Amino acid sequence: MYDNAFNQIERDLRAEEGVASELDYVEQTSWVLFLKYLHDLESERKDRAELDGETYSPIITGEFQWDRWAAPKTNGAFDHNAALTGDDLIAFVNDRLFPYLGKFKASATGPKTIEYKIGEIFSELRNKFRSGYILRDVLGQIDSLSFNTQAQRHELSQLYETRIRRMGNAGRNGGEYYTPRPLIRAMIKVTDPKIGETVYDGAVGSAGFLCEAYDYMRQGNLRAIDYETLQYNTFYGQEKKGLAYIIGIMNMILHGIQAPNLIHTNSLNENVLDIQEKDRHHVILANPPFGGGERKEVQQNFPIRTGETAYLFLQHFIRKLKAGGRAAVVIKNTFLSNSDQASVALRKELLETCDLHTILDCPQGTFQGAGVKTVVLFFEKGAATRQTWFYQLDPGRSMGKTNPLNDDDMRDFIDKQKTKADSPQSWTVLRSALDDATFDLSVKNPFAPEKEALRTPQKIIDDMLARDAETAEILETIRRLL
Repeated sequence: MYDNAFNQIERDLRAEEGVASELDYVEQTSWVLFLKYLHDLESERKDRAELDGETYSPIITGEFQWDRWAAPKTNGAFDHNAALTGDDLIAFVNDRLFPYLGKFKASATGPKTIEYKIGEIFSELRNKFRSGYILRDVLGQIDSLSFNTQAQRHELSQLYETRIRRMGNAGRNGGEYYTPRPLIRAMIKVTDPKIGETVYDGAVGSAGFLCEAYDYMRQGNLRAIDYETLQYNTFYGQEKKGLAYIIGIMNMILHGIQAPNLIHTNSLNENVLDIQEKDRHHVILANPPFGGGERKEVQQNFPIRTGETAYLFLQHFIRKLKAGGRAAVVIKNTFLSNSDQASVALRKELLETCDLHTILDCPQGTFQGAGVKTVVLFFEKGAATRQTWFYQLDPGRSMGKTNPLNDDDMRDFIDKQKTKADSPQSWTVLRSALDDATFDLSVKNPFAPEKEALRTPQKIIDDMLARDAETAEILETIRRLL
């Protein structure tokens, strides 16, 4: 049922002038889904309060409640006479609904509340629907969806993830919105977060790392107190871009986290020297943006100053880790060997302050839409690196949209990483073997077969003349037979 509803929404949006891309599709679907989620959440809270003999005060009141403007009903049936449509519906959404919801940011008791999230989303986001008739059709489809059970939320989350993946593939940088889930799951299995620990992503994007970590940690028979811990005191994220922030909140909600601890801010605006113990986390999982070019005032927040965004994030992550904390961070493979001052200094800091125990070398095409090769750095804070285990991932095929990374591709890495075994794809490099001037960590597989040396020009000419002589002899033999 949900799949049919999403497909119908997509067909409706193709006719909407204000929705021009996959990014617009996910953005505009997200705010409508969010309001339906709030309606179902409030209905659940109201029913629970009545069972307990208490009075429930709704967050959203009056004409702004879902069943007053989005899906008015009489005796359980949709009330066409009460439903706004056409220009009246667009005017209501733009001039009254969004301003009303945006004010929640100022009136909320704090940034971790659902009220604050409502205010932030609707003060940042803009309605792009121009046709009130198409919006009315979309509202009808989303009203048919339900968030009441874990199974329903799971199905919705899978459909939403599909749209996020397509949005990432349609963007200029596929890795910006969508990190392949098999890679995320492998990173989580290696870092192995436990209930009672906190998990952080300072470049949260669509919150794929936090959603997958939640799914990993809630397995088995959880006590009520463990469930509450996962809901409210485990997952933390920060995101600079408005669209990604909104998608991240919606993605976490669909995975079952009712009030995500996401903050709409640029993590790099925080001076890393001001980070205190209370700000640190046990586990960090992230795929920070590459390239960038942060402003000079942002670079002042870091001891190693550089315009490379990913390098600033890596410094941020090192300092956001608790002592003994574990991290898995995706970064461009050029970080391992670049000879510029910032790259060398950052490699030196990482090796001296953390145990960089594992480097996963990912093949070209792991990130669809991104033209760079990447590695994953696995490190633990508190002790200097003594040796690093490398694994060169080789799925045995060219990666692409029709051949994406899958969980089977990651199985050998996960198994071998436990013992850091040597193999044709894996090897260990001692810290003492590194050049103390460059700290070069280039991926050089000692077990890879040696390539044949290139032939000299003279050898190439000799081979060509030999082949010509052989060809002439064959042709002469054929001529004698004629």
